[in-house]
Order: sequence, then structure tokens, then C-alpha cells
Amino acid sequence: MGVRCSRVSACLWLPDFKHSTSTDGLAENGHSLDYPAFSFEEFSLEELRAATDGFSTHRIVSEHGEKAPNIVYRATLFRSGRTAAVKRFPKSAWPDSKQFLEEAKAVGRLRSERLANLIGCCCEGGERLLVAEFMPHETLAKHLFHWETQPLNWAMRVRVALYLAQALQYCSSRGRTLYHDLNTYRVLFDEDANPRLSCFGLMKNSRDGKSYSTNLAFTPPEYLRTGRIVPESVAYSFGTLLLDLLSGKHIPPSHALDMIRGNNFLVLMDSCLEGHFSNADGMELVRLASSCLQYEPPNRPLIRSLLASLTSLQKDAALPSHDLMGITLGVQQLDQNLPLSPLGEACAKGDINAIHDILESAGYMYDEGVVSEPSFQMWTGQIQDDLNFKKQADAAFGAKDFTTAITSYTQFIDSGTSVSPTVFARRSLSYLANRQLQEAIGDAMQAQVVFPQWPIAHYLQAAVLFSLGMERDAQQALQHGANLEAKMNSKGMHV
Repeated sequence: MGVRCSRVSACLWLPDFKHSTSTDGLAENGHSLDYPAFSFEEFSLEELRAATDGFSTHRIVSEHGEKAPNIVYRATLFRSGRTAAVKRFPKSAWPDSKQFLEEAKAVGRLRSERLANLIGCCCEGGERLLVAEFMPHETLAKHLFHWETQPLNWAMRVRVALYLAQALQYCSSRGRTLYHDLNTYRVLFDEDANPRLSCFGLMKNSRDGKSYSTNLAFTPPEYLRTGRIVPESVAYSFGTLLLDLLSGKHIPPSHALDMIRGNNFLVLMDSCLEGHFSNADGMELVRLASSCLQYEPPNRPLIRSLLASLTSLQKDAALPSHDLMGITLGVQQLDQNLPLSPLGEACAKGDINAIHDILESAGYMYDEGVVSEPSFQMWTGQIQDDLNFKKQADAAFGAKDFTTAITSYTQFIDSGTSVSPTVFARRSLSYLANRQLQEAIGDAMQAQVVFPQWPIAHYLQAAVLFSLGMERDAQQALQHGANLEAKMNSKGMHV
């Protein structure tokens, strides 16, 4: 299932992310938790390698575990142009490929606005990778324990608790009653700064697919006794998260319970919250945490039973999450230390003429060392005809006859004579000029597959994504192009 570079059939995958209006999956407060369905994909290793620039270190957004690290990369998917999170398991994980695929497909059937949904996987040879929606606004751990500009306020903390409970209840209602390693790193914030639960914790994540790694001080008691978790273990871990939200610190449950039993719950509370919540609300959240942390699993509440109490605690419910968190939405600004080149600026503005002139001036200088030339045995009359298609296409492209350029470049590409990132870039721009946006993004991504470190491929993706109205994704592509261009410039190569 590798990517064919000589023949491209790109499919722009743009699921509708508006909230479902169906009654299925409604939370107690009336929010719809179901997404409109979009298909779970099986990606090839080649696709994900290209999407992460060869699993480059600059694409890493998370890395945990010393003996068996699970690395998460920010990826740009070839099939859609969307940004995604790709989790790459260590070689020793998931030796049973069938079990891995079954687990991934089961989790991939879940679709909720409270989850960072699983959208695909890869299972080739010894490689095991998961592909999920990318959440741009960091983790709860970052905002709770390592905040820089402002701490999480009370209203946002109780919103996190509610949304997390809704996510867990949704999963339970769909038959996924276990969640592994539930902690503040598993809670992520989406583009609107709404908290979501990572789908990765719904996958069994060890060699035997049963145990899970966590600090023993925060582990459900039954796991210490038996090495297994049960559905009630999720309530216990939810209780530890409530403690984190209350205290702003990662306090072992045994210590916190000692303070609660001694009626010292105010000592437990985060000093940043002083004066911003009522004693009644604080005591209610402490009561919920205590009930979840009961030693015996049967004594813990069902997550569903917590929803009404958490809903009643909500404050400033009409305010969007980004306002509560002090996050300014809209197009993210580029790093001022990475000014755009003329091509980057032209792509940001959608200036077809300027982009054309720059590509025309550059010629095929970037194909050197990338394109495989035909062997001596391949030099036949047919090969000469194929190269004539390229000459005709170049002439049409130079004259801005984009329709003819598309036809001739397609004949050359389909011949399979050679694979040229420049040809894909030129045909991408021709498609863009003709407003054939699906084809344009496909060729821009194909240019990246052929030449992953080429800034022009990313700049062209940005131009198409801007035309599609996908501004956040376009800005990410633009910034990635600027980063790659800065690296090329530092090596004496210029776009």
C-alpha cells in the first residue's frame, strides 16, 4: 500500500466537523458528543514517514518512557493536507499485528467532540503507529502545573472535569469501559481550547496488552493487588485528576485523603484559586474526588452518576473555553525570526502570478539529486516521446496556459519515466489557477513525498489550504515551509 509517485490519485478528505444534531450520544447537559462519521484509514508506513519528514525530531511533540518510549509526532497527512498526531510505538510493542489492528479499528469507531479521535493506523512489518486528530493547545499538565501567563481559573477547571466525565461516559456507552494511564497528559486542548480526552489511552499499551505504566502512588489499589484494571479503576483515576484540578499539584491520593479526613480541604486547594470559588462548590468537588478514591472498586460511583453534580458546578457556561483560558484564537502568527521569502509571501497572499514567476525562474534546479534519470536501457523512442510531453508542458506553463500544462504534465507523469518534485509543483499551481483544489493539494503533497525537506512543497500546500478556507492548517504549512527554508539557507541553499 505504498505511495505511488508516478501516478497520483489524490483524495481530499475534509470531514464536516460541525456538531451532530442527532440525539444519540447526548450528555446530560444536552451537548452532542457524536461527530458526523468519517472513515477510519489504514496508512502505509511510507505515507506516515513522508507526513513526519522521515520521523524527524523537529516533528516530535511528546515523548514518554525510557525503556519503551512512545513518541508522538505532528504530521501533515498526504490524503487530506490536515495536521494530525502520529504515535509511534517501540519495536517491541504489539507483536501481534492482528490484535493491534482489531484494537485500533475498535477505538477508531468512536467519534465524539469530547475525544481527540483516532482516525487511522499503520501496521507494516514491526511498525505500529496510530493517527489521531491533532490538538494544538497543549495538555492539561502544561496548563495546570507549568503555566506561563495565567493559571487555569475555577470555571475552566470544573469545565475540564465535566468534559472529561462526558468523554469517559461516551466511551463506556460504546463498550470501551477501560482507560489506561488516565492522567493530565491525556487531556488535550483543541483549536477552540476545549478539553478533549486522548484516544490513545483507550488502546492497550503494553507488550501483553493488559498492564499499563503509571506512578505506583497514583495507581488504583486493585492494580497493585492483581496487575489488572477493571472498569471501576477509571473512576479512581478520575478522582486523582479531580485532585490535580483542585490542588494545581500532583498529590498522591493517600496524602490528599488524609487532609480531607482531617477537614483540611482548604489546605489542599490551589492558592491561585483563593477567593474565586465558594466553599460549597469546593467541598462538593472534594466530595466527588473522595467518592472516586474509595479503596474497594464497588464503592466507587459510576461516571454517569457524576455528570449531574459536575454540571451544577459549572460557572460562566456561556463563555467559550478560549476566553476562560486567555487564548486568542484566529490565525497563528508566524515566528518573527523566520521571515517569509518572496515565494512564501506569494503563497500566503494566493498570488498565482507571483508564484508562477518564481517557479518558472527556478526551473528544475531542485530536482538534482532527487530525480532518478532513465537508465541506458530505457532510452527508447517512447522515452523521447515522454520527454517531449514535459517540454510541451513547460512551454505551456511558461505561457500560463495552465489547462494545456495540466494535460501535458499528466501525460509525462503517467509515463513513469521519472519522478520530479518540480513537475508536481508546477501541475499543482496549474490546478490551483484553474480552481481544481483537490487535485492541487494532492500534487503539492506528492511533491513533499518525493522531496520531504523541500519548502516549496509546503508553501504550495499553504496556498491551496488558504483557498479552501483552512486557515489554521494553511498557517502551519506556511510556518513549516519557513522552518525548512531557514535550514536550507543556513546550508547555503536558497529558495
